Amino acid sequence: MRRALAAVSPSAVLVMETELWPRFFRECRRRGTPVALVNGRISEKSFGRYRLVRFFIRRVLADLTLAVMQTEEDAARIRELGVEPGRVRVAGNVKFDAEGAGEMPLTAELRERFGLGGDRPLVLAASTHAPEERVALEAFKQLKGQEGARLLLAPRHPERFAEVASLLEASGLRWARRSSEPLESDKTCDVILLDSIGELRAAYPLAEVVFVGGSVAPVGGHNVLEPAQAARCVVTGAHTSNFTSVVGAMAERGALVQLPALSEEEAPAALAAALGELLADPEARRRMGERALAVLAENRGATARTIEMLKPILQSRPGPEGRGPLKDSLLTSDL
Repeated sequence: MRRALAAVSPSAVLVMETELWPRFFRECRRRGTPVALVNGRISEKSFGRYRLVRFFIRRVLADLTLAVMQTEEDAARIRELGVEPGRVRVAGNVKFDAEGAGEMPLTAELRERFGLGGDRPLVLAASTHAPEERVALEAFKQLKGQEGARLLLAPRHPERFAEVASLLEASGLRWARRSSEPLESDKTCDVILLDSIGELRAAYPLAEVVFVGGSVAPVGGHNVLEPAQAARCVVTGAHTSNFTSVVGAMAERGALVQLPALSEEEAPAALAAALGELLADPEARRRMGERALAVLAENRGATARTIEMLKPILQSRPGPEGRGPLKDSLLTSDL
């Protein structure tokens, strides 16, 4: 850590969400490099774990110069874990400020390669974990005759691409994988495996309905805002602790469908019912997409607020020993 910091020699370090690295933070403090937690969040599950090692986590958090949290609840949790109240701010969630996932050059490439659009609606299962691919496939089989639907599977972790390919091979469905050489049959296959990195965002505008994974599996959910930015209908499972406030805001406005907590056996039928209802009702899909965009618009501004809160750090040049004047400026400035 010391060699890395000496080579980079940062004026300040910004870490995102819940990236708490004890030794790195301590070495930054030793060098007098301020560290800010940006877009910070602490889920209920993480909060419970941190409380079990409160003495240790208090020492780690003491090396934070500033914690800019997403919600008042996140702020209360990090204060309870030991961060001085004067070092905690609330700015909202900067993910609401991300640019819309509109048409990209890659979007057109995927459309052409796989013959997407037209009369066959696409269901996208995004950022899936085991057993969500099996759940999505079983739900899709129940839907297969409805509107000529197709399915695109995008597993969260690349190391599972081969596992999901084996699942597809045994499914009896016609399928294609993104990483293979293009074939004419790609345009008519039932299922597409997006076994690539960094292409999921380009696929959202091609889908009619998006199931966001990590939510039927008890992982805590993944980002529902990216498909919402493309005005897509979003379906998610019950396990969304990583995005509690975001999912809550969207659900309150009718901007997504959230399934109840389900067993692995119950999940396919429930997912099929939710997808089928949306595929059968274009007007409902349009309204849901509009509501999602409205939620995004209402919650923008966190990035600008965060930058204002970071200005004392970014404009300061602390000395090599401790935080020096920076500590006082952060504790006394009216941000």
